[in-house]
Amino acid sequence: MRSLLLIACILFLAECATVPVTGRRQLNLVSNEEIIPLAESQYQEVLSTGPLSKNTVQTALVRKVGLRIKDAVEEYMEQNNISDQLVGFNWEFNLIDQEVVNAWCMPGGKVAFYTGIMPICQDEQGIAVVMGHEVAHAIANHGRERMSQALVAEMGLSTIGAAMGENPTLTRQIFMRSIGIGTQVGMLKFSRQHESEADKIGLIFMAMAGYDPSEAPKFWERMKSLSGGEQPPEWLSTHPSHETRISDLEKAIPEAMKYYEEANN
Repeated sequence: MRSLLLIACILFLAECATVPVTGRRQLNLVSNEEIIPLAESQYQEVLSTGPLSKNTVQTALVRKVGLRIKDAVEEYMEQNNISDQLVGFNWEFNLIDQEVVNAWCMPGGKVAFYTGIMPICQDEQGIAVVMGHEVAHAIANHGRERMSQALVAEMGLSTIGAAMGENPTLTRQIFMRSIGIGTQVGMLKFSRQHESEADKIGLIFMAMAGYDPSEAPKFWERMKSLSGGEQPPEWLSTHPSHETRISDLEKAIPEAMKYYEEANN
């Protein structure tokens, strides 16, 4: 265990990246060139089983919001001279007809909403809250970071190529967990951190796209009402508690409002 921790520390010092917006340093042993093809393959597999929604109005709205958030992301990255981080992104936005209260964005900008979350979104602003948050995960490279951590912790390896050569089945399992499918208690700390970070980054992106960031706490209040206020202990959850999330969002709104006001002037 000590040797793995030592390897992780050395690799962290040698291979670090900076998260856009927050500036947090993160372990970065996996490149977009390696992870995006895996994400593309998995995304197409999900779409093939779908089914995709036949609600043309809702589908068009998801895509409209997605494209506005995409434009905001590209604008932010260009303004900060980090557009190279979007190389390989091939944005796509789809609505899947399943009564699942969920949405996600894979590395490379592959987004899926489920019809089950649409009533909670209520309108375009609510969709923007969710879209901004999910896209933020991809822009912050949370999937790459989690996969980097897992490759070191579980295999002592630092590249997907080496991992695929040694154990392709385990590598695929690690990838699936890294993009949010399955989890381990040992990794929950990072997942909660990523969720909170995506909230903040997503707030900026939706504001730049012209959506009111003050709608974000309202969305999570609706989510809280849906769950009846019952949640597992925060330390056993991959997400911050509703109360924590709403409080943190409210604190971040003043900064996001600057982007919103600029976008609407």
